[in-house]
Amino acid sequence: MEQIYQNISTTGFATSSSTSNFTVYGLGQCFSYLSHVSCQLCYSQSRVKLPHCLPSTAGRIYLDGCFLEYADRDVSSHSVDEYDAFSCSNTTVADALQPRFNTLAAALVENLTAEAYRAEGYYQAASLQVASTLTVYGMAQCWKSLTATGCRECLEKGKQNIVGSCLPADDAKAMNAGCFLRYSTEPFYEAQAADGSDGSSENRPVIIGVIAVLAALVVIGIVLLWWMRRSNSAAGNDNDDAQRNNAIIKSIANSNLSFKYEDLMKATGNFDHHNKLGQGGFGAVYKGVLPNGKEIAVKRLFYNTTNWVDQFFNEVKLINQVQHKNLVKLLGCSVEGPESLLVYEFLSNTSLDKYLFDSFKKTELTWERRLEMIIGTAEGLAYLHGGSVVRIIHRDIKASNILLDEKFRPKISDFGLARNFAEDQSHLSTGLAGTFGYMAPEYIVHGQLTEKADVYSYGVLVLEIIMGSRNQNSILASADGHSLMQQTWQHYNSNTLMTLLDPDLHGCSEEEALKVFKVGLLCVQASPALRPAMWKVVEMLTSRLRELPIPTQPPFLNTHGSQSGGEVSEASYLLSASEKMTESVDQTSKDQISLSILQGR
Repeated sequence: MEQIYQNISTTGFATSSSTSNFTVYGLGQCFSYLSHVSCQLCYSQSRVKLPHCLPSTAGRIYLDGCFLEYADRDVSSHSVDEYDAFSCSNTTVADALQPRFNTLAAALVENLTAEAYRAEGYYQAASLQVASTLTVYGMAQCWKSLTATGCRECLEKGKQNIVGSCLPADDAKAMNAGCFLRYSTEPFYEAQAADGSDGSSENRPVIIGVIAVLAALVVIGIVLLWWMRRSNSAAGNDNDDAQRNNAIIKSIANSNLSFKYEDLMKATGNFDHHNKLGQGGFGAVYKGVLPNGKEIAVKRLFYNTTNWVDQFFNEVKLINQVQHKNLVKLLGCSVEGPESLLVYEFLSNTSLDKYLFDSFKKTELTWERRLEMIIGTAEGLAYLHGGSVVRIIHRDIKASNILLDEKFRPKISDFGLARNFAEDQSHLSTGLAGTFGYMAPEYIVHGQLTEKADVYSYGVLVLEIIMGSRNQNSILASADGHSLMQQTWQHYNSNTLMTLLDPDLHGCSEEEALKVFKVGLLCVQASPALRPAMWKVVEMLTSRLRELPIPTQPPFLNTHGSQSGGEVSEASYLLSASEKMTESVDQTSKDQISLSILQGR
């Protein structure tokens, strides 16, 4: 499995064999629409599940996006065998649409079968509109180890099974030895790679359904024009601005993602303080109820920052380019009133900090829920860092920016500080912004921003979740004179980590808890190069087979000055209080900062 991982993470396909007396063969294939990171995540999940087939001499698993198999024989050239299977959904399309659906779905599968074996990578995906409210999607993928003849044979068998046995079911899958074929009324594949490309970030246009794309482009275009208008006004182009303003207002009226300012005022009770859900660095968030009864969250941007226009545009632009189950969903915005408003999905359990740091509410955070929050947040960050159409660094991962839905499932929010950068960029040099206690040391000292800054923030969050304690900016502010990371590191070295476990947690195994502690420590290591990538973190948290690396010492951040120790050498880096900081950082945190990286002799 490790040999397969080496190649599948870069090429999307791999085979391997053991070198022992008893030879075991393996094959892994990511479907071509997956990005590299999504492929790695899918492979990690399949590698955890596949060993459940043991002690059988062969096993295979199909997930939505990848395939993994082991056997006591070389199976790389097998196109069909006696273990081929197909699956039909228990639900069907509406009776009135069934004749047309059957015809078009069969034609779609026929076309995919005829094209995939001749396409590069043996992959083809397409869709056909059956009615205004119904579209059928299809995808065909052969393993790259097959010949074109073998691929065709495999897909033909799959086509006969699902077309002949499943229609008018609304979803069907053919799972053969050398291929996977599926149709569905749901867009199960990532459409950006539907042209048969390898799903790499260099060749992925954003296609998330025609309506969503057009609506997103309208809003982004509106905000961009508006932003340009405000920039040009500084140069004295008042007449042009007035004309642009009229055009923008007209575009807003026709936008599916637009909201009228008056409607949002009524929905929030004129921004009544009783409806206030929380407040971040760039705005306050209010609960609102639309006339149809739908609950929403409305973000009202502050005007006391000089770059609020940039933050608004940045958040709309970035969040419209990403869609993931662990990211908060942007429903729209309003730019026609006296202030700018962002409208998000409403999450009934507000933010994680409201529970985690409340002695009464935290009892609702069971071990299962906390572990789901830890894994879900990791998956969301892994998507931002490499699974979406752009690489995005969030820059402000913390408990208050993790929102919880009705089942306490986590969603990352607040993209006002987020930044995206090109594939060939190793880092961004940017002004300091974020929250002290969560900010990576290399970012504080040098202002160099990479994904590893998010990894560090995530590690702090993990330790907070499992310990039920807030990380203190200063070791002098904690009860025993030690920061959260310093406590964790000391107990790690003395093998007493379980004494730090939140006493309100019950039912978790020591093995699981220690693994989470160790993952948290790996993420907050002083050296960014040693911190694991977020997709690797997901693998660590979900796999039971892999031995975790040994963490090195984290840095200890102290806003009141450097603390020296008797048996350590200390390297301190001071940031002058006169250095300019972003306005999102608390005024109380603008004192002198020392960063101490301690190494035992």
